[in-house]
Amino acid sequence: MNKKIATPSTTLEIMNKHGISAKKSLGQNFIIEPHIIERIAAAADCDKQDLVLEIGPGLGSLTQALGEAAGQVVSVEIDRTLIDPLRETFAEQDNIEIIHADALTADIPGLLAPWQQSGRFRPGFMAVANLPYYITTPIIMRFLEQDHGWRRMVFMVQKEMADRMQAAPGTRDYGALSLAVQYRASARIAFIVPPSVFIPRPKVASAVIVLERLEQPPAAVRDEQQLFAVIRAGFGQRRKTLLNSLASGLALPKEQITAALAAAGIEANRRAETLTIGEFARLADALTNTGSAGTTPGEDNAK
Repeated sequence: MNKKIATPSTTLEIMNKHGISAKKSLGQNFIIEPHIIERIAAAADCDKQDLVLEIGPGLGSLTQALGEAAGQVVSVEIDRTLIDPLRETFAEQDNIEIIHADALTADIPGLLAPWQQSGRFRPGFMAVANLPYYITTPIIMRFLEQDHGWRRMVFMVQKEMADRMQAAPGTRDYGALSLAVQYRASARIAFIVPPSVFIPRPKVASAVIVLERLEQPPAAVRDEQQLFAVIRAGFGQRRKTLLNSLASGLALPKEQITAALAAAGIEANRRAETLTIGEFARLADALTNTGSAGTTPGEDNAK
């Protein structure tokens, strides 16, 4: 398609042609301002040597811009009703692949393997998306906790969520997501996006955040999965002390938690939001030494 998708007229044309309506259950909001799409693509800063994974292409407005800039775009869309329209839109562009899958459960390395193994692209793929608000935390936590081989993530998210990613210890926004981001990446907000550039309009402002993968984490830890488990457990019950939240979240005896806290030099009455990433790393190592299994509940507590 030669004309810009991210305009009110083209967006409505595609929606009417294919009988598409934005699904609230999937958090769909379509961008109708080309300048915003251009700024997201500029923040991604990709070229013909880059492999880009796009999550949730929607009608393809961002896909279009990424396809012009990148060597290969692999777009993963959960909504089956959008697959045929997307494939029709990009039928003549051989560097755009549309895949029907759920990015929360899909085998990302497996999906990207044909291109990563081709030798045509630089190491480390980019992940770019206008993320539905309801999956922002689980998607980002999945990429941070599992080594999919990304080197940069550029996501449009709810502004409140972007603020959490940059939050410092002791602040209201500081939580599991803040720590996971800061362990794995440097984060910066590229720009703020008003609700007026979407149809339907969301109720809150969005932000485009850029996460650049760090060469080395800021704190050394023996078992990364243990670290993430401890962080999740620590913030699972924010009003409780570390002793209580870890005992509950990790399903371990308080005596074992008390010993690990003492070994890490952390007072048992502190709360998770006061700990730095370095302190969490020491605590995770101390719990590893005591034989903790390091299992916690699911994604919902990753605030």
